[in-house]
Amino acid sequence: MARNITDTLQPRKALPATLIGVGLGLGAGSLVAASVSALAGYFARRVVTPEERRTGNSVIREVRTDSEGKLWLHFTKDDETSEPGPCSFLTEFDSCALRLSAPEDVPGKPRLVARKIEKIYHGTLEGVRRGNFSGAIYEHPSDLGFEAEDVVVPLDGGDGPAWLVRGSANEDLWVIGVHGRGARRNESIRALPALSELGATTLLMSYRNDGLAPSAPDGRYGLGDTEWHDVEAGIQFALNHGAKQIILLGWSMGGAIGLQTADRSELAHHIDSLMLVGPVINWVDVLSHQARANKIPRSVGLFGQWLLSNKAGRWVTGQAAPVNLRRLNWVERAEELKLPTLIMHSRDDEFVPNGPSLKLAALRPDLVTLKTFAKAGHTREPNVDPQGFAKAMTGFLTKRIAARAS
Repeated sequence: MARNITDTLQPRKALPATLIGVGLGLGAGSLVAASVSALAGYFARRVVTPEERRTGNSVIREVRTDSEGKLWLHFTKDDETSEPGPCSFLTEFDSCALRLSAPEDVPGKPRLVARKIEKIYHGTLEGVRRGNFSGAIYEHPSDLGFEAEDVVVPLDGGDGPAWLVRGSANEDLWVIGVHGRGARRNESIRALPALSELGATTLLMSYRNDGLAPSAPDGRYGLGDTEWHDVEAGIQFALNHGAKQIILLGWSMGGAIGLQTADRSELAHHIDSLMLVGPVINWVDVLSHQARANKIPRSVGLFGQWLLSNKAGRWVTGQAAPVNLRRLNWVERAEELKLPTLIMHSRDDEFVPNGPSLKLAALRPDLVTLKTFAKAGHTREPNVDPQGFAKAMTGFLTKRIAARAS
């Protein structure tokens, strides 16, 4: 039966207060749930999405010229700008790249810190206001006096540019540099002095989504769960060019990639050992730490991890497949570690805390050699303590060379 339009204008009985309260509660709950989902989705996407254009976090307060005509940049003093050791500075949108000296105080300005420009790699400071600091202080091996050949590693998605620095005394000992998330092949240049001391050959390779190698089909990081295929290709390249003993040198996420390569590659039996700098040993620990550091509620952080590691989350994150966070947890998988491993990790690393590194070393003292550092930020160990870094590497490599000989 059709309703008369006048029926809709009749006054209705008032709803009980309890029902009104329930309705408001359900509405608020829906808003909270939607907010949690949105924030968790944003957090998860940020973890696996490469940054194409960086705006920069550190602001240049002043540019000064000293009595010798050297340029100095002044920054507001904080943990990043005043961290010991030299660094590089990449200006907003990567328009300029600089190598900067260790920090110094600014007389009469206690809130500022100064760093001298040691080299301008490319671009100009004109109009630049901000940028990001990096521990990768060299742009090319030639900046340290090393000759490097431009070579190409055939990857699944196409050619991956790489630098090959040939060794001498132990030229068939190959160290393959595997950079971290958001970094590039130049991250491993800081290790060249120690590696060349022993005459090792070094391959500084690129891999999917790093801005040099072809991107993955989904354009997303796999946090080591997919990138190991590219390192496997690097191992094959080394074998094809005379390598007899192969060691993977992984930085940050590159450590996670190296561990997966050693665990899952068909060429794993060709890997002699691992050297890891500020490595991600357990992604769950890193993601939980990053959520706390960014003041993200625990429930949101956990939901973000769920989105990353479950098929349903790919519609939010853009991943072709979920990341197996359990497979990337080497604290839980400590018994499965097979290769001698050197871990170099600062106790002051606030990006990838060294707790899991300490745990893995404690669980596997038969295989893990641990060298801890102080006052170094994430992967800044060779910047803050270059002698200690080089000594740890050469000591480990000397033992690996001796083990091969015997």
